[in-house]
Amino acid sequence: MFPKPILLVISLLFLQATAQPPAPVPAEKPAPPKAYDSPTSTDEDFPFQGEYVGQKDGSKMGVQVLALGNGEFEAVGYPGGLPGDGWDGNREKIVRSKAKRGEDAVSVIFEYEDLVAEVDGVKMYVVKKDVGAWMELERVDRKPPTLGAAPPPGAVVLFDGKENNKFPGTQVTEDGLLAQGATSSEKFGDFSIHLEFRLPYMPAARGQGRGNSGLYLQGRYEVQMLDSFGLEGKDNECGGLYKIAAPKLNMCLPPLVWQTYDIDFTAARFDPEGKKISNARITAKLNGVVIHENQELPGTTGGAQLKETAEPGPFHLQNHGNPVRYRNIWVVKK
Repeated sequence: MFPKPILLVISLLFLQATAQPPAPVPAEKPAPPKAYDSPTSTDEDFPFQGEYVGQKDGSKMGVQVLALGNGEFEAVGYPGGLPGDGWDGNREKIVRSKAKRGEDAVSVIFEYEDLVAEVDGVKMYVVKKDVGAWMELERVDRKPPTLGAAPPPGAVVLFDGKENNKFPGTQVTEDGLLAQGATSSEKFGDFSIHLEFRLPYMPAARGQGRGNSGLYLQGRYEVQMLDSFGLEGKDNECGGLYKIAAPKLNMCLPPLVWQTYDIDFTAARFDPEGKKISNARITAKLNGVVIHENQELPGTTGGAQLKETAEPGPFHLQNHGNPVRYRNIWVVKK
């Protein structure tokens, strides 16, 4: 037999050889980006975000200022004016500049080539190096022309925050707004719909995580809702028909302001045997500007609740985990 000290050493070596390594401690998931769903409760960057317009030597200029979180911003300049108000749609003429606001700063300063622009939330002051004061732009708060539009006689009121709510089993906020994740009880074929929506302010979020929802026509065809303020205007951004068509113009306004969709829809047609003989079509306005005109929909879009058939379908407001709000929803059947 081995002496006791040797036995003890052997036992310790055996235990070390057979011991399981400690399980790795799972990394904590980062907290999701904060979402502000009311303009009365935001952060210190929010007052600078918005749209600014000015003129120089008879030429108009529009600028959109985006908050990107943690004091970071991007300014997007449009020669001729803002989208839908003077800009000719030429993306090659757009200028972009990023900046970071100091912790206690009361303004944000952007630089682009020989220009320096200071934004205080009310105005944008532009200085040209070696020249001095060059241009002054004022903040504008655009309102869509159909905002608050009353339903015409014969319209079906789906939601008005009062006695009409045809989205059963859905959440209505204390201030009478419909929350995301709602499907209408009534179904429709051909129609015109008016809907008002408000996107949350999520400065630290990006892409599809920034104020995401969608309006599904007949539960089959999605018109995107997303905080795409100041972005390019792609088919997966606000107003887009995913993998079908980008909006003619990015008419998305800043988050936490009320925006409008006004959409005319013609359903797909089928023969008596159930074979499709013509595709669905839409003409859509975002904030009063046509973004799709008689656009053909060759098939359902991603996330569709229903397959294409001759049967009518409901409206669905997608729940993508972001607090999007809706009001004043009504439909005119054709």
